[in-house]
Amino acid sequence: MTLLLTRSLITELLDPDTVMAGLHAGFLAAGPDVRPLRVRTDLPRPGTATPRPGAATPPGPGTATPPGPGTATALLPGVIDGIPAYTVKVNAKFPDATPALRGLVCLHDLADGELLAVLDSATVTAWRTGLAAALATHALAAGHAGSVSVVGAGAQARMVLQGLARLRELTRLTVCDTDPARAAAFAAEHERLLGIPVETAAEPRRAASRGDIVVLATWSRSPLLDASDLRPGMHVTTLGADEPGKVELAADALRHALTVVDDLELAVAMGALGNSGLGADAAHASLGQVLHGERPGRESSDQITVYAPVGLPWQDLALAWPVYRAAAGAGACPQVDFLA
Repeated sequence: MTLLLTRSLITELLDPDTVMAGLHAGFLAAGPDVRPLRVRTDLPRPGTATPRPGAATPPGPGTATPPGPGTATALLPGVIDGIPAYTVKVNAKFPDATPALRGLVCLHDLADGELLAVLDSATVTAWRTGLAAALATHALAAGHAGSVSVVGAGAQARMVLQGLARLRELTRLTVCDTDPARAAAFAAEHERLLGIPVETAAEPRRAASRGDIVVLATWSRSPLLDASDLRPGMHVTTLGADEPGKVELAADALRHALTVVDDLELAVAMGALGNSGLGADAAHASLGQVLHGERPGRESSDQITVYAPVGLPWQDLALAWPVYRAAAGAGACPQVDFLA
């Protein structure tokens, strides 16, 4: 039987501390010699998909179907040493929709491929991306840094703040979003949740000027900040550059800072480095290397640091496995037999 794990069940069964512990262990795990694979493609506009064979003549040269508003991405295989399962995730991203991300995470038995559970990918992605970013931000930011600015008032920024609030004392929050009403709602919510002063800013540069820690979580395809916006001692986490064409930090900012990535090859192929025209030499280290102590992280209070992840398949497993075990133990989760 396959467990069906919806958003409400996932959030009921997990807490940020559990997820961060699993993610931290995953970054430290040696891991099997399996390259993470991200396959991404544009989706066509409704009504313009290629017809079935024999139904009509496909468009000829020069009449290619234009891309629609959405993209599809598959992440596989999610594997971590010591966990007898793997994940395959398929997401569809529609920036103008609510929610903007839709899809499924499939959790399989590593021994025989049995489908153990199906999870809502929007929830899994927001939790694992946001909380992995919180871990990295805490590891790289100056010890005294407590003022945070978020650009993009969405689910990922929310999870970064939840994680950071458990790892260090936060003293002030500034919120910026393309939708002023959404920024105001996010600010009011977090003033209540965090018990700290919260304000809004009309544009990214103004928001960045108010924070020792800056979190960018947007759909931007042009730089929001450049080197001139970075102050000594600042840390920036850029979450939006996770597929080709998406850019939040200019190339000179990434060069100017000590830049850490989650996976060097993917950062060049479809992340912050490659999307800004930079190569592997622009990265100082991976987060795993920093947490292992193989490469230094921040070495002084006035150093500028950047964390620029793409997001890795094993992070889905780090969340899906404990959720599955908790749900199986509770015995009250909906199930389906796909082989019936």
